[in-house]
Amino acid sequence: MTTLSAPSAPSPAVRGTSLRTGLLLGALAAPASMGVSGPSLALPDAARALAVGPGAAAWLMTAFGLGMAVGTPLLSATAGRRHGPAGIIRAAAALVVLGALLVLLAPGLPLAIAGRTLEAAGAAGLNVAAFQLAGRDRSGRTPGLVAIGSAVGGTAGLFVGAAAAGALGWRAALVLPLLGLPFLRPSLRLAGGPPASASASAPAPAPAPGDDTRRTPGNRTGLPLDILRDRRFLTATGLMLALSTVNFVLLYAAPRRVTALTGWSAVETGAASSVAALAGALLSWQLVRAAPRLGPVRLRVLLALGSAGALALAVAAPWAVAVLIGSGASALVTAGGQGLLTGAATEGLPPARHGLAIGLFNLAFLIGVAAGPALAAFADQTVQFI
Repeated sequence: MTTLSAPSAPSPAVRGTSLRTGLLLGALAAPASMGVSGPSLALPDAARALAVGPGAAAWLMTAFGLGMAVGTPLLSATAGRRHGPAGIIRAAAALVVLGALLVLLAPGLPLAIAGRTLEAAGAAGLNVAAFQLAGRDRSGRTPGLVAIGSAVGGTAGLFVGAAAAGALGWRAALVLPLLGLPFLRPSLRLAGGPPASASASAPAPAPAPGDDTRRTPGNRTGLPLDILRDRRFLTATGLMLALSTVNFVLLYAAPRRVTALTGWSAVETGAASSVAALAGALLSWQLVRAAPRLGPVRLRVLLALGSAGALALAVAAPWAVAVLIGSGASALVTAGGQGLLTGAATEGLPPARHGLAIGLFNLAFLIGVAAGPALAAFADQTVQFI
């Protein structure tokens, strides 16, 4: 049985460089996650302003997940293949600005959805570039920090979006990926430099998603059949899809339950929800540290049970504090799982296939980003559990 083994301890200088790099790249990736959660508490205002129902307004969240799912492979295969992470960052920034302008100027829901989709494609590119650059650190610490930064952005987005909507109007909650633009210049410098935290003897970094053009012998279809047949890849990716879907169901649904149970304002609910989910995201680092002791089987069981328990608690508990605990628990297992399951997804594959496998793994995560709000909105309109 394959077990997770702890990497050798890096030197203090390498740890310091890894920390600085991880914080920078986490800051680059965080606004993309804010774009997912930020509109959650502003959707009622958006629905009224656009003269549509709550279910239709939920497409402003679902479209963002779909845009990220499309933008991830598209930017990796176009700008990334020719110009590397720097090319992805430049193209992504242009899409974020263009999409945000369309959202701010859109007179109706269709154009607002189109703008959110473009904005999401750009946000996905910034996220991809952050993880590609973090992947130069073979110890896994920098990717872990980026995953936590992304989770922190998603959780803080609940409050930031509500506060922005209260101060500037509901459209402000839909353009939070613009907050990643101040980190473009240092990220571009990092993209053009050597791997800062990998030792001279470390293996070469895995190719970026979309960069792997080699195919296994006999695969004439162009499909990654060897990856899709790998049991460990399918197990890790399927679990990540489930964790992501549950987490983004709760990002949409849990704040509404808290409001219904307490009567709090959107800003108050956003603040409480952000604190709960932020605590969970930060505690995920303890899960990352404990993973080698748990082993792969117990880790997967813990992630699955944690996600299921979080969903049950947030949906069925009659107390607001229990709903918040469920939301935080979901953030914990999702943030920890995204970092840990990435390695598990590629464990049984040759190094030449790691880049494509990670791209497919991230695509499963983004499908959950899109599916979660849609499923929650459907449930809201049908079984009325919120």
